[in-house]
Amino acid sequence: MSAARVPLEVAGIQQICKRLHMPTIAAQCARLAEQAIKEKQGHLMYLEMLLEAEMEERERNVVGRRLKEAHFPKVKTMEEFNFEVASHLPVAQLRKLTEGQYIDKTEPLVFIGDTGTGKTHLATALGVAACRQRRRVRFTTAAELVNDLIEARQRNEVSRVVNRWLRYELIVLDEMAYVAMPDAAAELLFQVIAGRAERAAVIVTTNLPFSEWTTMFPNARLCKAMVDRLTDQAHIIDTGKESYRLQRTMAKNKGAKR
Repeated sequence: MSAARVPLEVAGIQQICKRLHMPTIAAQCARLAEQAIKEKQGHLMYLEMLLEAEMEERERNVVGRRLKEAHFPKVKTMEEFNFEVASHLPVAQLRKLTEGQYIDKTEPLVFIGDTGTGKTHLATALGVAACRQRRRVRFTTAAELVNDLIEARQRNEVSRVVNRWLRYELIVLDEMAYVAMPDAAAELLFQVIAGRAERAAVIVTTNLPFSEWTTMFPNARLCKAMVDRLTDQAHIIDTGKESYRLQRTMAKNKGAKR
């Protein structure tokens, strides 16, 4: 390949790439061709570079779509969590969980702790890690999920909406048992939780120990069944009582004074 021929061939390649839906190859073929000439690379090496560029861009696009579809309030990662101010947390276990085997095994994951102890950050971080593995993830609060189901019931579409929630590979269910739920609402929520049991993974955050869930779910039998589904073969992580947010702020202020 000579440098003089490159501009003449680029237009034709770009037209073919447009028809084949390969925008990255179209955008980078000229630059990589010049690089191939300078480095005296063969045709196969040049082709490999083009295909790798296309594949990497497609991977980024898929991950971007997964993150958008997950509806995280804010994207947070495990790397951003300051374990130095929350040294009681099982760091090795949490980092192992980012690999996603619990999703493959459909094992629930429950974060229990007081407000400000990092539950939502950690749950979100695991959801983000799953998105990076190209998995379909959905973040929601328990209240938002129940509202979605109640609206579906008013339209006689409960089965369709429940099935939609069952199709996600991972659901991050934030703020479970934060507010009291009437029996009708709890029953709708239970449909999703029971439907996913042993079939798809769920991450739950809660500020109440399981023994106190009956204060939020008055139907003791339903409450027991819900806890049973969420704790079967589950990873249960206690984030403690001391506010991670407060400790993080204190550590930041201490560092600023130095």
